[in-house]
Amino acid sequence: MGVCLVLFVLAWGVVRLWSVPAAVGMCVVAMVIPPVAAVIGNRREPGERWWDESGDPESDRWWRELDDRGDDKHPQ
Repeated sequence: MGVCLVLFVLAWGVVRLWSVPAAVGMCVVAMVIPPVAAVIGNRREPGERWWDESGDPESDRWWRELDDRGDDKHPQ
């Protein structure tokens, strides 16, 4: 986030004096960084299951059955 703020401030505080298209380009880059970072940060591996393990054995068993996963991968 800090990089985005620096890009934005430098673009309109300094760079625009020499090149408005460069300043606009810097702002576009600053605008794209946060969504790309969120997508990369929220990636998961195909086998990751941390988000739906509730701690309730019956509920977890039910979800594993829906996912067609065997109990050998997820012991009860």
